[in-house]
Amino acid sequence: MNHTLHTTIMNHTFIPATGRKILSDVQLIELFIALLVFIVIHSLRQRRQNGLPMWPFVGMLPSLVLGLRVDMYEWISRILCRQNGTFVFKGPWFTNLNCIVTSDPRNVEHLLKTRFQAYPKGPYFRHALRDLLGDGIFNADDEIWQKQRKTASIEFHSSKFRNMTTESLLELVHRRLLPVLQESADQFTEIDLQDILLRLTFDNVCMIAFGVDPGCLRPGLPDIPFAKAFEAATEATILRFVTPTLVWKIMRHFNIGPEKKLKDSIKGVDSFADDVIRTRKKEVCLMSDDDKKQRSDLLTIFMGLKDEQGRPFSDKFLRDICVNFILAGRDTSSVALSWFFWLLDRNPTVEEKILCEICRIVKEREDVGETENLIFRPEEVKKMEYLHAALSESLRLYPSVPVDHKEMKFAAASILYRYKVMVMENHLVAPKLALTMYMKHGLKVKLCKRSESDLQKYHNIKY
Repeated sequence: MNHTLHTTIMNHTFIPATGRKILSDVQLIELFIALLVFIVIHSLRQRRQNGLPMWPFVGMLPSLVLGLRVDMYEWISRILCRQNGTFVFKGPWFTNLNCIVTSDPRNVEHLLKTRFQAYPKGPYFRHALRDLLGDGIFNADDEIWQKQRKTASIEFHSSKFRNMTTESLLELVHRRLLPVLQESADQFTEIDLQDILLRLTFDNVCMIAFGVDPGCLRPGLPDIPFAKAFEAATEATILRFVTPTLVWKIMRHFNIGPEKKLKDSIKGVDSFADDVIRTRKKEVCLMSDDDKKQRSDLLTIFMGLKDEQGRPFSDKFLRDICVNFILAGRDTSSVALSWFFWLLDRNPTVEEKILCEICRIVKEREDVGETENLIFRPEEVKKMEYLHAALSESLRLYPSVPVDHKEMKFAAASILYRYKVMVMENHLVAPKLALTMYMKHGLKVKLCKRSESDLQKYHNIKY
């Protein structure tokens, strides 16, 4: 009996309450680790199917955060290559940070051409850009977009408008750009070519949109508050597209972070635009009908139009129109030219072929004249087919957005014919996260003046 009792007691291990709790905690930890490992493995396996790991609650946001810390465009390009040109980005649960990313030409043609009317920008896009772009053409849909596009298209194709843009560009390139570049070449000092080109196109588009000259491209390269405010506003706006809507709305409400920068920058943009509109209205009141017809800037043109109710457009609407066209014209051409000159520095054979083409066209003139005073004629620029192809290839590799090749060719040829553009050694070139593909650190270059003998050898090379 005692032996049986002893055996029974020995066969049952006595575990104190504290020990049972520790064992229970260990089991919970093991269960948690097993669950975590399962989630990690499952999420990482989603990468093969979806392009990026898909995590519970946060979706693909961790990958996006990591992508923002490197070259965002290269990061997206690698994902697109793995996914045959298209993938779906899914943000955190209960947010609208979801989108389809595509580089497939068939999809792009379908979206932007074949079924363009079926794909409006939508409330998410418009709301994110409304503070900066308002109801301008790049943030409008339906009838508002159609009316602005129709009016702008008519004016852009008018001989008066084309003459104004040609004269404006000619003035800016030969009276401002080339003297600034010559000063740098004489001193053989380093300059930021992207900054110079941004100043050129900013002055040009302000003259076209507002009919005023802000004077960014002048000796000494003065700081222009409107230009700085405009650039800061575009940088802050793009962050809304990689931030959950609820987050940036909270920051806007409390006026903190990038939203504070955006608000302050937009005040600078609005202040300039309001002053110009107010001044222009006073000028228009004092103009005769003939004088009004002579003005071909967009602001004056839209001031003479009426809305659906037959009333003049509001100052806010006029501001939105002009700011949108400044965004379109200022960044695209200058950024495209910056990448173009960087690529030329890496591909000297292409530069040589372009110069041979330019010199051949110049040689056809009856009166060549001196290099410093040479102004390319429209029919000559049209003949520069290899230059056109090189610019198109640089746009394919580093697309800003569609730009006017004629203006780009004129500026590029005018610079190349006079100067050898040399990118500084070890200068870091990387794209910047913005509405257009800026160079993050600018384009630091030195310029070397081409002599007549330098150009003469290109006259004799045949390709």
